[in-house]
Amino acid sequence: MQFSAVIGQEAIIHRLCNMAQQQRIPNTLMLCGPAGCGKMAVALAFASYLLGERNEGKSLLTDEASIRNAEAMLHQYSHPDLHFSFPVIKPSGASSDHKAVSDDFIGEWKTMLSVSPYFTLETWLTAMGAANQQALIGAGESDVLAKKLLLKSSQGGYKVSIIWLPERMNVECANKLLKLLEEPPHQTIFILVCEEPELLLDTIKSRAQRIDMKRINDADMAAALVERRALLPEDAQRIARIANGNWLKALESLDVNSENTQFLDMFKMLMRLAYQRNVKELKRWSEIVATYGREKQRRLLSYCLRMVRENFMYNFGEPSLCYMTREEEEFSQKFARFINEANVIPISELLQTARQDIGQNANAKIVFFELALQMIVLLIKK
Repeated sequence: MQFSAVIGQEAIIHRLCNMAQQQRIPNTLMLCGPAGCGKMAVALAFASYLLGERNEGKSLLTDEASIRNAEAMLHQYSHPDLHFSFPVIKPSGASSDHKAVSDDFIGEWKTMLSVSPYFTLETWLTAMGAANQQALIGAGESDVLAKKLLLKSSQGGYKVSIIWLPERMNVECANKLLKLLEEPPHQTIFILVCEEPELLLDTIKSRAQRIDMKRINDADMAAALVERRALLPEDAQRIARIANGNWLKALESLDVNSENTQFLDMFKMLMRLAYQRNVKELKRWSEIVATYGREKQRRLLSYCLRMVRENFMYNFGEPSLCYMTREEEEFSQKFARFINEANVIPISELLQTARQDIGQNANAKIVFFELALQMIVLLIKK
């Protein structure tokens, strides 16, 4: 994967390339940053560059045949000196004493990467067929990785180990990895890609050079949407502002079958039925929402909170203050006047309380029906 496939992040890319060109690469790098900013994309591009992939026509390898050979393997994520570690579940049909390792799901992993280097843990769990199982990096992984890295580089250059979500290592694995980081094999570079670095052992963090990536800026996001999704510049700029630097959120905004589209429909239904004081249909609405999983219910309430805020700000007539899709804004043109100084805080508090109650395992039907009934009263406040 080339750096040109990364969205934005020019400063980080420049910094990493300088490290490589000056041969001052730390043994362990830790990439951190907000969701959807491209941490894995940068890790893959940098690993590819270290292993011979060209960047702006230049490669760390000198022989043209070697460069082409390296690029062919890297495009398939099958380079023998590129190693992946990531959270996994126990494979179906595995024996009781089997220690799950990344190689159990390496085919699914490479398939997912070939689709896009921008993905979430939820995407990966779905690819594995994890259902409700928890994915971890266990002690077996550190044992396998140590054996791989003790071998000489097959191409005579660097060996690169990308560890995705190292904070999901169990204690035994983390302690074994620490030994590898303290005494890294010759010409081995570890790249840790973290979502929650605060969960890592302090001793591991102290061995790594941390690089904090920022969210993708709106200009880079909009340009990528125009180039990769053929959007009109105006639509691309709108979605870039809503995404707030998260490429995955931007793609979700484009998906007509996305969760946010469903949430918008449920928000519309709640507000219309509350305005009509249709208690019977509000009860039905609450029963529908109660069928969602608890995390989805909490996401719906967070979405409703955002929409209340956006509709309140819409009344000021200042587009720069609003972060809505075209579909959301079309609804707000008629609805925004019902969110005002008298009810914006009570409605927000009502939604926040409901979200907290759901998080504490309260009865969802009761929580959402109570919310719907109170919304009737709050919507008529002037």
